[in-house]
Amino acid sequence: MKKVKAPRNRTLELTPKDRMNLGRRLLHLNHRLCAKKIVDTTICGDSLHVLDLLPAHAVDLVFADPPYNLAKKFGKVSFKTLDLDKYEEWTEAWVSKMARLLKPTASLYVCSEWCSSTAVHRVLNRHFRVRSRITWEREKGRGAHKNWKNVSEDIWFCTVSNAYTFNVEKVKLMRRVIAPYTAENGQPKDWQQEAAGRFRKTYPSNLWNDLTVPFWSMPENTPHPTQKPEKLLAKIILASSNEGDLVLDPFLGSGTTSVVCKKLKRHYIGIEIDEEYCLYAEKRLQMAASDAKIQGYSRGVFWERNTEYKTVSL
Repeated sequence: MKKVKAPRNRTLELTPKDRMNLGRRLLHLNHRLCAKKIVDTTICGDSLHVLDLLPAHAVDLVFADPPYNLAKKFGKVSFKTLDLDKYEEWTEAWVSKMARLLKPTASLYVCSEWCSSTAVHRVLNRHFRVRSRITWEREKGRGAHKNWKNVSEDIWFCTVSNAYTFNVEKVKLMRRVIAPYTAENGQPKDWQQEAAGRFRKTYPSNLWNDLTVPFWSMPENTPHPTQKPEKLLAKIILASSNEGDLVLDPFLGSGTTSVVCKKLKRHYIGIEIDEEYCLYAEKRLQMAASDAKIQGYSRGVFWERNTEYKTVSL
């Protein structure tokens, strides 16, 4: 018998009608097509093959969340832990294909976990200009009795050249004010009063602790085991692309990158090897057409966790 969901469980599900209708929207790429025919599509296939079929120098931004060097099952596909040298070789195999696809002004973000982050860095440093390592906190995770609980992941930020997009004003964070100073006239000094308290708009750093990993009560949640938050993608997409730019995700999963691109008026190409996750991506894209909210982002700024969840300003 099918397990009945709890009343507040908003995890997405696919109906038989979804599978039939959404499956028709997937692109199975076996030969090269012009950019117009693959923009704003979900490509079902293996990135190592598909990347060779994409048009050259068409992409403004890449966000890549490849399988980490951990034993993990993603739908019908499994990934086994490799020794560090082998994982570096595997990373080289797909990263080396990126330079042909990117514009000279493009940026690339690659996710990693701590134990293989150095290998990912070495590969990226051979092909691009590594700008920063972002560390973000995911509050989930099991406790460890003989080690520090692992609650962080890395994202490497790279560019093709020294000429690249970085919209710092688009990614400021509203941070709670601990010591609210006032001017001589008694007015707030560099802070403002909000319903949730006193906040100051601050510049973004490479340490992100304002994110919530998707879970069962969030409408963006899917059965994908390593789904990234829409808020995380919004930071990257707003900072490193402009409206109308083209964003590529070679490991799309359940579609977060494409969905946020649609909400923020960017074009996208998503590649995912598992058809089930492709269908979830298309369902979320369908939902995004009528709902452009991004939890934790509103009025043009990002908010600390659990402080501001109003409609995104587009």
